[in-house]
Amino acid sequence: MSGKATVVLGAQWGDEGKGKLVDILASEMDICARCAGGNNAGHTIVVPTGPERVPTTFAFHLLPSGLVNANCAGLIGNGVVIHLPSFFSELDALQSQGLDCTGRLFVSDRAQLVFDFHQIVDGLKEVELGGSSIGTTKKGIGPAYSGKASRSGLRVHHLFDHEAFANQFRRIVEGRSKRYGYFEYDTESEILRYKALAQRLRPYVVDSVAFLHHALADGKRILVEGANALMLDLDFGTYPYVTSSSTCIGGVFTGLGIPPKAIGKTIGVIKAYTTRVGGGPFPSEQLNDIGVHLQEVGREYGTTTGRSRRCGWLDLVVMQYSTRINGYDALNLTKLDVLDDLKEIKVAVRYLLRKNGAEVPLDGFPADLSVLEKIDVEYETLPGWQTSITGARSYNELPKNCKKYVQFIERFLGVPIEWIGVGPGRESMLYKPIAAA
Repeated sequence: MSGKATVVLGAQWGDEGKGKLVDILASEMDICARCAGGNNAGHTIVVPTGPERVPTTFAFHLLPSGLVNANCAGLIGNGVVIHLPSFFSELDALQSQGLDCTGRLFVSDRAQLVFDFHQIVDGLKEVELGGSSIGTTKKGIGPAYSGKASRSGLRVHHLFDHEAFANQFRRIVEGRSKRYGYFEYDTESEILRYKALAQRLRPYVVDSVAFLHHALADGKRILVEGANALMLDLDFGTYPYVTSSSTCIGGVFTGLGIPPKAIGKTIGVIKAYTTRVGGGPFPSEQLNDIGVHLQEVGREYGTTTGRSRRCGWLDLVVMQYSTRINGYDALNLTKLDVLDDLKEIKVAVRYLLRKNGAEVPLDGFPADLSVLEKIDVEYETLPGWQTSITGARSYNELPKNCKKYVQFIERFLGVPIEWIGVGPGRESMLYKPIAAA
C-alpha cells in the first residue's frame, strides 16, 4: 500500500459546506469516493465553466462532488444506499450542464438499493412517530438501512439475476405491507423498471474493494467525501435525531473497505456558526434576531429539501466532542463572511448542568437528551470586525478581529484551521498554511 486517502468529514450537524473543499481538493486527486448516506445529502458547488468562465451551480445529492473536476473519477462505495432513478436523474442533470462523467463514475456492487417503497415507508414511519417525528428527508434512507441491518435488503449485484431479484423484491414489499398496512404500490411495474435500470447501471458497477486497493497500490490519490456530519452519526449523534449511517471516521473504513493505515489526513469542515435541520436538540440555537440574521445572510436553506435551517452560535463543546471522535488533522472554517456585520460574536464554550442547586460543568457531550434539556450554555463573547471579508484572497488580508476569532477556535480545539471560506465561489476559499497558525 503506497497511496494514502484524504478524508473530508462534516464536523457539526451537516450543511457545513463540505462540497466546496472537496471540489478544490479533487483537482489534485485521482478518485473521489462517497462512503455513507444516500441522496439525503446535498452539496452545492459554484464553479466557472466554459470559455467565458461563467459561474455555474452544480447540485450534488448522491454522486461524489469531486466529479466537477474532469480528471477525477467518482466512486459510490458499499456504505452508500442508492436510489437508482435518482442516481440517473442526477447524472443526466449534471451532464446536461456540460459535466461529462463518461468512464469515470463507478458504483460498488455491494451498495444497498433504495426503492420507492422505502420512501413510502419513510413517510409512514414519521406519521407513526407523531409528535416525536425526527424530521427525515423522506428519501427512504432509514428504511433502506433498516433492511440492510435486518439482512433483508437488496444490493447492486442482486440486480443482475433478474428472477431471483424479482422474487426477493416481492417478498420484501409484502413484508412491509404486513408491517404498515396496505399502501398503493405497483410491485410488478417496479420489477420491470429495475430490469431496465440494471442494464443501464451495469457499465458503472465494480468490485469497489479491489478497485480502491489497486488504486492505493498504484499510488493513486484518493479523496473520501463524507456525507451528513458527526452529530448526525447513528452512534455518536443526538440519537434518535440522527441519520441511519455511520457518518464518523469509522464509516470511512466500513463504507469503503479500506484500513485505518490507508488514511493520510482527516479534515473536519466546520461552519463559522452552527445550523441543523429537522428535530432534535440544539443547545446554541438562537430563536431571535441573531438566528434570523444567520439564516437570511447565510442563505440557510437545504440543497436537498429546501427546508430552512435552524441557526445559532458556534458551539465549541460540540466541536471538541467531534474532534475527539474523528481526530481531525486540520479544519476548514466555512461561511465566515456571514458574521461580517455583527458587532459582537458569541461562542459556546461550556455546558453547565443544573444539579442540587449548583451548576456542574460537563465533560463532553451527553448521550441522554433529557440531560441536554437541563443545561445552561456558557458563552465567550468576541468582538466582531464589521467589514466585508468577501474580497479577501489571503489569510493576511483578514481584519484583526476576524483573525482573533479564527485563532480562538484553533486554541480551544487544538487543531489548526487550514482553509477559510469567505464566499460561495472557488476563489473565496483562503488557504492558511498550518505553520502560520
